[in-house]
Parts: sequence; structure tokens; C-alpha cells
Amino acid sequence: MKKVILSFFLLVGTASFSQELNLPVFTQYLADNPFVVSPTFAGIGDNLRIRANGLTQWVGIPNAPDNQSIYADFRIADRSGIGVSVFNDKNGNTSQKGAKFSFAQHIILDYYSKQYLSFGLSFNLNNFSIDVNNLAPGSFDPSITDNRSITNKNFDVGVLYRNKEFYASLNANNILDKDITKYGVYEPNLLLNFQLYSGYVIKNKENRSDIEPSVYYQLFANDGRSSTDLNIKYRKYNRYEDYYWAGVSYRFLNDQIGKPLNVGPMAGFKKSGFYFGYSYQMTVNQLSSYNSGTHVITIGFDFLQGISDCPCTQSPVHD
Repeated sequence: MKKVILSFFLLVGTASFSQELNLPVFTQYLADNPFVVSPTFAGIGDNLRIRANGLTQWVGIPNAPDNQSIYADFRIADRSGIGVSVFNDKNGNTSQKGAKFSFAQHIILDYYSKQYLSFGLSFNLNNFSIDVNNLAPGSFDPSITDNRSITNKNFDVGVLYRNKEFYASLNANNILDKDITKYGVYEPNLLLNFQLYSGYVIKNKENRSDIEPSVYYQLFANDGRSSTDLNIKYRKYNRYEDYYWAGVSYRFLNDQIGKPLNVGPMAGFKKSGFYFGYSYQMTVNQLSSYNSGTHVITIGFDFLQGISDCPCTQSPVHD
């Protein structure tokens, strides 16, 4: 009976952030890397920014989801940015590898009130594969005698509005429907999902610190599922603009606000262009009896500083 219950929750959890719909987004974007969420953030800031993430979900459960990714973005000219991300995601006997290539354009809405608008576009390549070698006999179609894989192409589009220390981005991922003519009727063809990310940086110049509350919302168009992250971060700077930070994140399904999916602390630091972050997310459901939570480690580098003449590429957070 325990195995049946465990399998059920694994299925539900995997469906919530399933492959081919969206890579698992836990707290990677909070490691001072909002480019994880939207291409509109590419090129905002004064450095070439690189972030490498390692995510292990539900530690203690065999064949639980595991993900590695690298994100890099930088500015070209004064008002444009480009970025690239590569990833490897494994979930039991399924795996996904791919890359995103992004471009962002930043414009000034009002110079004196510091209002800016950014547009972003990403081209996506995803290779989804199934390894049948470890599947139990009788658990899959006997006509399948070898491993299966398919490569999909798609696009993300986004828009970002900034007003001083406030920011709000709206992103649409996988805007093209999937061709399912070669599959059965049960294969989902609508991969579109929407993401809203918004926050505000409250600065304390005398104390050289800031507090940043933020919210991250996901909506999957295929079946209407949605979730929300409520986050808060604190940063403390020294006179060299190095800093350490700490925060907490709370994720829930939007029809179950009082029953979080994950909750946990995070912390990190930046020193002379080197960045390190760690996040622990505790699973708050019946799966908690079988695993020790989700761990995310981020290592990054900020270098090749080049200050733009256009304020529309300046970050509300200190660099």
C-alpha cells in the first residue's frame, strides 16, 4: 500500500512541473538570476553573468527528478541583451536535454521617472527521450522494443515593465502547439504556460542593505493548473559592493493556499565577481515521509564589466 501511495504522489508532483511543458523552476531565479524566468532580463546589469545550477528533488526517493543547467546573459550595445541556457533534466526513465537562445530589447518609457519597458524572445530546442531498458515487463506497450526520443522546437515571448525599484514580467512559454499526428489521442498538444514574476527592492542606503519581496506565478493552459511562490530576500553590502543574502520561499497550488507544496530557506554571497547560493525546499505533503527535501546549489561568475550609457539596462539591485 505504501508503494501505491508513493507512486501516486510521485505522479502528481511530476505532472505539476512535467517535462516538455517547462523545466523545473524552484528557486534558481532567486539566485540573482531572473533570466531563468524570462528572456526580457537578458542584458540588464553591467556584467556578463553566468549561473550554473544543480537541482536534486526529493532526495531519498529512487529515480527522483534531477536537473543541471547553465544560464549566461550579457548586454550588446546600449539597449539590447542576449542570453543562452543549456540544461539536462532526468526524471526516472525519461530525460530531456536542450537549449534556449534569447534576445531582449530595452527601451525608455520616461527618463525622469525611471520607467522602462523590455521585450524578449527565446528560441527553444528540446530533446525528450524514454529509456525502456529499466521498465518492468508488462508496464509499457510491447510494440516498443527500443528507446524513443523526439526533438521539439518552440518559442517563448515576454514583456518586462520597470519603475524605479519595482519590476513585473509576463512570459508565455512554448507558444506553438505540438504536432501529435505521430502519437495517440492521449498525447497533450497544448504546451503553453504563462509565468508572472514581480517584486520590489526596498533599499536602505544608510545601512547598505535591501529587502526584496517577490511573487512568481505559473499557469498551465492545457489543464488550468497554477501555482504561486511567495518570496522574500535580504541583502547586506560592504563598501566593495560584495554582499551576502538570505531569504525564504513558499510555494502552493492556487486552489490550496494553506497547503504549501514546498517551503524553505535560501542563502548565498557574492565576492569579487564569484557567486554562490544554496536553497533547501522541504516537501510539505505525504511525500515528506519518504524524502529529505529538494536541494538547489548555484555557482556563478560576473565579469567583463561594461557600464551602459542607457539607464534602461541598469538593474534595480546593486551590481
